[in-house]
Amino acid sequence: MKIEQPTNAFQFLNQICLLVLTSLAFSCTSPTPFQELLETQGRQYDLLVRNGQVLDGLDSIPRLADVLIRNDSILFLGEVDTASIVVESIIDASGKYVTPGFIDTHAHGNPLEGPNFENFLAMGVTTICLGQDGDSPEYGDIRQWMDKVDSIGPGVNIALFAGHGTLRQLSGVGYKPEPEPAEITKMETLLTGAMDAGCFGMTTGLEYTPGTYAGDEELAALAKIVGSKNGLIMSHVRNEDNDAIEASIQELLRQGQYCNVQVSHLKVVYGKGEERAEEILHLLEEARKNSKFTVTADIYPYTASYTGIGIVFPQWAKPPNDYELVKRERREELLEFLRQKITARNGPEATLFGTRPYAGKTLAQVAAEQGRPFEETLLDIGPGGASGAYFVMDEALQGRLLEDPHVMICSDGSPTMHHPRGYGSFAKIIEQYVQEEQRFSLAEAVRKMTSLPAQALGLQNRGALQAGYHADLLVFDPKKIKARATFSEPHLLAEGMDWVVVNGKVAFQAGKLKERQGKVLRK
Repeated sequence: MKIEQPTNAFQFLNQICLLVLTSLAFSCTSPTPFQELLETQGRQYDLLVRNGQVLDGLDSIPRLADVLIRNDSILFLGEVDTASIVVESIIDASGKYVTPGFIDTHAHGNPLEGPNFENFLAMGVTTICLGQDGDSPEYGDIRQWMDKVDSIGPGVNIALFAGHGTLRQLSGVGYKPEPEPAEITKMETLLTGAMDAGCFGMTTGLEYTPGTYAGDEELAALAKIVGSKNGLIMSHVRNEDNDAIEASIQELLRQGQYCNVQVSHLKVVYGKGEERAEEILHLLEEARKNSKFTVTADIYPYTASYTGIGIVFPQWAKPPNDYELVKRERREELLEFLRQKITARNGPEATLFGTRPYAGKTLAQVAAEQGRPFEETLLDIGPGGASGAYFVMDEALQGRLLEDPHVMICSDGSPTMHHPRGYGSFAKIIEQYVQEEQRFSLAEAVRKMTSLPAQALGLQNRGALQAGYHADLLVFDPKKIKARATFSEPHLLAEGMDWVVVNGKVAFQAGKLKERQGKVLRK
């Protein structure tokens, strides 16, 4: 500012006042968000992710930003002046995307036996949901299991669900079609305890024993407990076949009168085409419009399922029935059932064994080696004697289901399962559905794998990149993401995740486990 030579005292005072006011105006300029951070949080930080294209899991447009982390929390997103801070580690994310860690809403595995979970980390999964299909750790007080897992330290975060079948076993109900009122009360008490311990809800496996014996009254009573705790019921519905899927979903929606519900690994076995998918999606959308609770689904991007061989056996040949007695007294009836069932499921070539001694071979191959009809091979194996993959789904139908904005991604996989979905699902979404086929944008894929599942689960402060959220995040170039696992080699780790950060620490880098940083998440 140019100061004119004052001609009198009054003019001199005016100029002095102008100088003071100008000085005050400059001194009152608002501090930047980064300056405010330094004032409130100090200058010492653990990890800085620099110059990445941030997809926060919520917005569809990436923005160039730095991410500053202390302990297990994100403290700042924006432009960071590195000269103003002291940081222990720096990740250069130039030319790469930074996203929240992926959340697998339907997974399997035993962290007490195999806590590393590299298969999930290599895909970018930082949180998995266990206790699926009605089967959870058989503890009267589930806190004991949670504490054991935390003492080991899993590679990923674990959100646990109470299994309905396990509640039946713990309560003494077992395989009873109609539990006594006192037995239902016992299940309610066990479920309440599990929810209070931190479980996120209950899973059902109504296609399996003992869950298949449950009726509406029992399931409604337990749904009311889940709803009172603001939890979620995830269901492997009673029958996924094309002619039964609507009725099976409607059964779950009846429980949805009392709590949030989610269809596990949504599929239509034997169904064909996008029009059939639209019918299923319309059913879910109508339920969503008319419910105060959420109605969602998850899906894995493969057209082969995987489960125990018991899926092809009649209920009267499975527990609590005596299989050896069934073989003796109803042998021809059972052989005929198996012959028709496998033929309806695309023939013996469409069943691929995943367990020894037949792992990697189809039922047709095993039967040919034995020189006998495939149904006789199955008869000897029995409903509990093997697991396998079943090629019973339609690509067009499943692809349309996958595109729906209310359908999130899961793997339904584990570190040991003989199916590529446990090692490839999330990578395949990016590689095939985003990069190759462009079914949806990378931002939408990230949302379906992060904030959408976090919202469905009621997972607090995860699933998005925001200040105050837990620091589960990924750094990667989407063009380099590859799902390497195949049905012949199902245990090949996915490629392309440069850094996987779990709870603020680098857990997986350049294809290798660095350190286990996960924990049991309690709702």
